[in-house]
Amino acid sequence: MVDRSDDGVFDWFKSFKDIEDHFGTLISDKSASILMLGCGNSTLSEEMYDAGYTNIVNIDYSAVVIEKMKLRNKDRPLMRWLEMDVRNLVFDDASFDVAIDKGTMDAMLAVKGDVWNPPKSAVDDCNREVDEVIRVLKDRGVFLYLTFGQPHFRKKYLLREKTSLDILTLGETFHYFLYVLHREV
Repeated sequence: MVDRSDDGVFDWFKSFKDIEDHFGTLISDKSASILMLGCGNSTLSEEMYDAGYTNIVNIDYSAVVIEKMKLRNKDRPLMRWLEMDVRNLVFDDASFDVAIDKGTMDAMLAVKGDVWNPPKSAVDDCNREVDEVIRVLKDRGVFLYLTFGQPHFRKKYLLREKTSLDILTLGETFHYFLYVLHREV
C-alpha cells in the first residue's frame, strides 16, 4: 500500500513498479486501448502513461475524484477521465483491448458478513462488473484484476463462457494475486 495523502495519492496493493514486468508481458502493445476500472486517486494510470501506455480511459463513480485526477494529469493529454459505474459501462461492445481492476471489486466485497458467503447484493455487483467488462473487451481482450483475494474467493466471480483464466501469485510473505481473464473468440 502506498499512502502519500499529503499529495492526494492512495494506492492499494502493488505499485506499478512491482507489476510492470507482468504488465509488459500481458500488454505487449503499448498502444492498446485500456480501461481503468475504479481508478480512484491511484498513480497506476499515471505511471503506465509515463511508461508509454497512453491510450487509457479512467473511470470512477466519484465525480470529485475524477475532477481531481483530471487536474493532476493535465500534462497527460491523451488520458481520459470519466465518471462512471463499473456495473454499468456506457461504452460500445468490444471497445477495449484491456481492462484493469486494482481493488475495485474488493471494495464492492468489503461488506459486513461472511467472506465465504457474501451478501447477494455484493455477489450481484461483482458479477455485473465482470459481465460489463467482458462485453466491452474486444475478442482476445484481457481483464487484469489485482487483489489480495485468494483464488477460492475470487474465481467464482471471474469464470465465464468463452473465457480462460490464469492466476499469478505475487509477493513472498504476503501474497497478492493477478487474475488474467482472456476473452476468447
